Amino acid sequence: MGISRWQGQARGSWQSHPGPARPCPEPALSAAQGGGLPWRAGSAAESQPGSVLAGRAPPCLPPGHGAMNCRSEVLEVSVEGRQIEEAMLAVLHTILLHRSTGKFHYKKEGTYSIGTVGTQDVDCDFIDFTYVRVSSEELDRALRKAVGEFKDALRNSGGDGMGQISLEFYQKKKSRWPFSDECIPWEVWTIRVNVVSLANEQERQICREKVGEKLCEKVINIVEVMNRHEYLPKMPTQSEVDNVFDTGLKDVQPYLYKISYQITDSLGTSVTTTMRRLIKDTLAL
Repeated sequence: MGISRWQGQARGSWQSHPGPARPCPEPALSAAQGGGLPWRAGSAAESQPGSVLAGRAPPCLPPGHGAMNCRSEVLEVSVEGRQIEEAMLAVLHTILLHRSTGKFHYKKEGTYSIGTVGTQDVDCDFIDFTYVRVSSEELDRALRKAVGEFKDALRNSGGDGMGQISLEFYQKKKSRWPFSDECIPWEVWTIRVNVVSLANEQERQICREKVGEKLCEKVINIVEVMNRHEYLPKMPTQSEVDNVFDTGLKDVQPYLYKISYQITDSLGTSVTTTMRRLIKDTLAL
């Protein structure tokens, strides 16, 4: 099942005009969801572009502390263990496809041109789904590393598991010495993942099709969000480009981002029951 047509409609949406943005709600995670987990990789100010934080992602800064309005989007998917990596890469690559530009080439301060961004189709092995990603091996490696760590943590939790992986876009605000630069989030995507165990190959085949259909819905939802005219950081001058974009990649320039994840040891029975009922109903057709 391909989704290239939908993604192509919003490819240029990073140039949307500023508009009203919703305040970012405070995270409402119960103890069972890992809400009390500490960061394992330092504070937001210490994070590097594209870094992976295990534990709780940093919340939006409160009003009066230099924070801008921060959008928060939540997606939920239920997958089999072998589908975790492909499903997460499909969603994360789709988001970054619309949150990346070509490399900036400055002629002089205030004057620049933007390079092209190549794209390519990716066929999943364990899901009936094809998605589009930026043709950047460096970006793909960074995402695969982050998703691999998340997948390993989910599998090590044992049995049916639940976790979430977050992709946060932020911009830097320079601070005076000796303070570190302030990292201000402006958009956060959270993907909640439910891992289910299936009994046989017939159930796996049905799950393969159903997850493909759900991913199609998620990608369409992402495209709709990208087409809204909401806040994006303004195009920076040459001296400020590192405060808005990750300029460390050779072939593409995504907005500054970081990835975090958290794991819950047990999964609520309602989720697994829903997935298994869906498979059972399909078998009965």
